[in-house]
Amino acid sequence: MRTPKPFTALSIFILSLIALGHLLRIIFQWEAVINGTSIPVWISAVPTLFFGGLAYLLWKESRRDGS
Repeated sequence: MRTPKPFTALSIFILSLIALGHLLRIIFQWEAVINGTSIPVWISAVPTLFFGGLAYLLWKESRRDGS
């Protein structure tokens, strides 16, 4: 197993933070209002899965053996 390169590690970290932020919004039922329009909490499930999935796939790819 290899350690990820710095840019890859930073990307995984940022994508994970975004996913975590949306997950916390779902857990704590935080309200989001954009330009006076209330955004339903369930919508945060989409970016949670998307960004969490990207972070996981990037991490999995960076840990792959060179064989």
